[in-house]
Amino acid sequence: MGKSWATLGVDLHLEPTGPGVRRGLTDALREAVRGGRLAPGTRLPSSRVLAADLGIARNTVAEAYADLVAEGWLTARQGSGTRVADRAVVPPTGTARAPRERHRPAYDLRPGTPDLASFPRAEWLKAARRALTAAPNDALGYGDPRGRVELRTALAGYLARARGVRTDPGHVLVVAGFAHGLQVLGKVLRARGVHTVAVESYGLDEHEKQLTAAGLRTVPLPFDRLGTDPDGLNDAGAVLLTPAHQFPMGVPLHRDRRAAVVDWARRTGGLVLEDDYDGEFRYDRQPVGALQGLDPDHVVHLGTASKSLAPALRLGWAVLPPGLAEQAARAKGGIDTCGVLDQLTLAEFLTSGAYDRHVRSARLRYRRRRDALVTALAEHAPEAHVTGIAAGLHAVVSLPPGTEQSVLQAAAWQGLALYGLSYFRHESARTAVLDALVVGYGTPPDHAWAGALNALCRVLP
Repeated sequence: MGKSWATLGVDLHLEPTGPGVRRGLTDALREAVRGGRLAPGTRLPSSRVLAADLGIARNTVAEAYADLVAEGWLTARQGSGTRVADRAVVPPTGTARAPRERHRPAYDLRPGTPDLASFPRAEWLKAARRALTAAPNDALGYGDPRGRVELRTALAGYLARARGVRTDPGHVLVVAGFAHGLQVLGKVLRARGVHTVAVESYGLDEHEKQLTAAGLRTVPLPFDRLGTDPDGLNDAGAVLLTPAHQFPMGVPLHRDRRAAVVDWARRTGGLVLEDDYDGEFRYDRQPVGALQGLDPDHVVHLGTASKSLAPALRLGWAVLPPGLAEQAARAKGGIDTCGVLDQLTLAEFLTSGAYDRHVRSARLRYRRRRDALVTALAEHAPEAHVTGIAAGLHAVVSLPPGTEQSVLQAAAWQGLALYGLSYFRHESARTAVLDALVVGYGTPPDHAWAGALNALCRVLP
C-alpha cells in the first residue's frame, strides 16, 4: 500500500487556474511569490509531493518549476531543493505596510521589567521536563477555569510561607498576569453593584484603563509620607492598593493606615485589591506581610511571576475571599485560558525549591545594582535625593522643580529610556506635583549596568 498523501512533505496552498494545468500552476506560483505570500528563501514541496497534493502529473509540476526558475522567480540547487528566489517583493496595491519596529534605546531604565538575561533557563527546563513527565493525561484538556490544582496548591503553600497569606487551593485563581486579573475582578465588582474604585494618586494608568473598561470610575486617594491616605474611601466600593511597596513612590503603607483600610472594608463591605507586584524583593528591612493576612474575607491578594521570573510566562494569581471564588472563576470563563504546561512547570519550580533559590540569587543581584545606583548618584549628582530603595526594582530620584521634562529630553538624546514621576500621576490627583525620575534597575543586563549609570549621571542637573 502506498503512503497516504497526508504524510508527505510540507503543505502549500495553491489554486491553479487558467486554460491549462501547467500554465495555471505556473501562474498561481508566480502570483504567490509576487504578492509576498511565499517569502524569499521559502522551500517548496518536491515535485512528487506537490503533484500528489494537487492530483496532477509529477512532470507538470517539474515543468512549472523549471519555467519559474528560468524566469528568476525560483532557484533550484542540488541538495537544497526548489526555493523562492531572493528578490524584492512589492506589496499589492492597498496593502498596508507593516509598522516599523520601534528604535530600541541604548539603555532601558524604565521600571516594571526584571533582568530577562537572568531567567533561569536550565532550571526551568528541568522543572518543565519533570512536570510534563508526571502530568496526567487530563492535564492536556481544556481544564478548570481556576487553573491547575498543582499550581494552586503550590501557590497557597508558598504565599502562606513567604507573604503571610491565609488561603487554600480552592480560593486561588490562576490568571494571565495582573491586567487579566483586573479584567476578571472588574466583572465581579460590576456584578456586585460597585461603580467606583479608589486608586492611588500615583500608579499605572494601564490598571486604571482596565477598571474603566469594566465600566468602573476611578478616584485617586491623597498621598503623603505615610503612603496612601484612606480617608477618601467612603464613596468607593473597592480600592486598589500597593500596600507593601507603593508603586512608584516606594513607601510601605503605614500600619495605622493598613488597619484603617481593613476597618473600612469590614464596615462597608468594600473590597480591597492588593497588588503585591514585587513582594519577593526586600533589601534593608523585614518583608511587609500581605494585607490579606489581616482580613482574608475582604482582601483580594494579587501577584504574578512577571517580576520574579519573566513577564512572558503570563502567569499570575488572585487569592480570593470565600464568597468570591466561584464568581471570579465564572467571570474568567468556562475553560482554563492560561498555558497549562507553564502552570505545571511553575508548580514544580515552587515545590522543588528552585523558585526560592532563584529569588535569593536575584535579590542579591538587584541589591548590588541598587547600591551602585546610590553610590553613583551620591558622587555625580549629590543634590539628587533617592527614595523608595528599601525594596523593589526601582528608585525615585528627585529633581529641581521644573526640570523633569528637560531631563527626559536629555535622556532621549543619550539613548536612555526613562520615565518621569508625572507619567504615573493620576489625572485627577490633588497631590502636590513633584519633579522626579522613576529609575528601574531591573531591566539592563549585568554587563550594561555601568554604562547605564554613566548615561544617567550625564543627564542629571
